[in-house]
Amino acid sequence: MAYTSIDDPEAYFQAKAYAGSEGTDTISLDSDVMQPDMVWIKDRGTTAAHTIQDAVRGWNAANKISSNHTSGEDDSEGATWGNYGYVSAVASSSFTVVEGANTPSQVNDGGGDTYIAWCWKESATAGFDIVGFTGTGSAKTESHSLSAVPKMIIAKNRVDTSNWSVYHVDNENTHNLRLNDTSAKEDDSSIWNDTTPTSSVFSVGTDNNVNGSSDNIIAYLWAEKQGFSKFGSYIGNSNADGTFVHTGFRPAFIMVKATNTTENWNIFDNKRSNSFNAIDGRIIPNTTAAEETNVTPCDFVSNGVKFRYSDGAWNNSSNTYIYMAFAEAPFVNSNGVPCNAR
Repeated sequence: MAYTSIDDPEAYFQAKAYAGSEGTDTISLDSDVMQPDMVWIKDRGTTAAHTIQDAVRGWNAANKISSNHTSGEDDSEGATWGNYGYVSAVASSSFTVVEGANTPSQVNDGGGDTYIAWCWKESATAGFDIVGFTGTGSAKTESHSLSAVPKMIIAKNRVDTSNWSVYHVDNENTHNLRLNDTSAKEDDSSIWNDTTPTSSVFSVGTDNNVNGSSDNIIAYLWAEKQGFSKFGSYIGNSNADGTFVHTGFRPAFIMVKATNTTENWNIFDNKRSNSFNAIDGRIIPNTTAAEETNVTPCDFVSNGVKFRYSDGAWNNSSNTYIYMAFAEAPFVNSNGVPCNAR
């Protein structure tokens, strides 16, 4: 049996639930060695936009983008991004959120709002890299620092109104998904240039979404790491006793999308549920919708995800789904010791 090289997954990824307040607050993370390089925040109770910031673009009001918007930086919702709050700084074991003048604050509202933040640390060890580059309009390759083949890439033109582009290994290099809408996968050579990434470079085609001439582009890349991350696909079964997805670890996070039909993206995590294995809340990254808790979509268990509910967005027998998942705890740690489900 292959063992993980990451015994403490929260040093590289963690979901963090917190309560908003007025002004500026420092949110403590659950690992004292975790300094996030990417922070993705959603207000759980209101129809506020998602906020995504990262260390490459900088921690300031002007560098926000949203998974549910096609807008570039600093032009969402008809007003300056910073007016709706932003992440102003990160440190080892924390990040700082600023409320902003407009309501609802996307990151720190004092009206009793609660938030979820998903935080990644950029590291070849954990298989995560952030690449910023300038588009040319001509097909080309860009270097990355993973020293492994990326299995998922999410990219956004920072300047123009444009769709988010998603490469997933199980869609192959010919197809693309859009993070900001419900579309099925599309066969489009102008996005990933029908070229599989390598351990040193990834390819972009001529499309403005990923390679607009003279435009700044941001790309988030993930490689798979034993016992820490998993990128795969499954077919639903339209049954309350749903499909089991083996990840090799107890998940902290999974994002799922049907590839053959129009369905929302769905995010489930381990910090928004009051139960043990049962996960009872979903967030939809392609909309501003508040968290939905009217169903129990799945269980997080010691070695994967057991879907529990028949729904076209994650468990229909006619649909194929792709996913990205990150660990709360490995099934077996580096010393060969099993880790139990919650």
